[in-house]
Amino acid sequence: MTPVSDPTLRHERTLGRAGAHLVIGVDEVGRGALAGPVAVGMCVIDPASRRRFPAGLRDSKLLSEARREQLAPLAAEWAWASAVGLASADEVDRLGIIACLGIAGARALTQLRAVGVDTAQAILLLDGNHNYLAAQIGDEVQVTTKVKADRDCASVAAASVVAKVHRDRLMISLHDEHPGYAWASNKGYGSSAHFEGLQLLGPTVHHRHSWLKSERMIADSVPA
Repeated sequence: MTPVSDPTLRHERTLGRAGAHLVIGVDEVGRGALAGPVAVGMCVIDPASRRRFPAGLRDSKLLSEARREQLAPLAAEWAWASAVGLASADEVDRLGIIACLGIAGARALTQLRAVGVDTAQAILLLDGNHNYLAAQIGDEVQVTTKVKADRDCASVAAASVVAKVHRDRLMISLHDEHPGYAWASNKGYGSSAHFEGLQLLGPTVHHRHSWLKSERMIADSVPA
């Protein structure tokens, strides 16, 4: 098995040498969930800074829930600024998941601008090979993509952790309102307990109803 490598700032510093005054690491979470919003996290860094990122920082998928909870505030403190934008389950149903990734990202950018981030001086470093932000932000901010950026780039790993913890906490709070779906543990993804809850109780307003239909669930069968 190939050992997991820790992220670095090499790519961010390359972008800085090419002219970026700020690098904004971007990652999404909740894309494949059956319930809850999709979230896009952003962490802003100065690529010329020599400030070290938190020890143990990695892509959120490679960390335990307890470790993510420990690292999220440290990642947010390390970044010059951070934000998490959300698009709701209803928006996913009406507009589609790709459009909603862009919407959530645009909302995160609005939050960053509200705290003084000059996004015109920044470059967005987006995990993957598809610029899902383009339809929402146009050429307002320069975007570059990198496959495995969440694994290799510290700014993107930080964004993934901040977004994951934000969304997980939201799903835990929704579990308190709708305890029959085990959202506190599955965070809205398709676990056996989640499917059992759907079969027994039907979907809630927080479910992506169009996704449930594709899973051969009856999305509008809420009991009277």
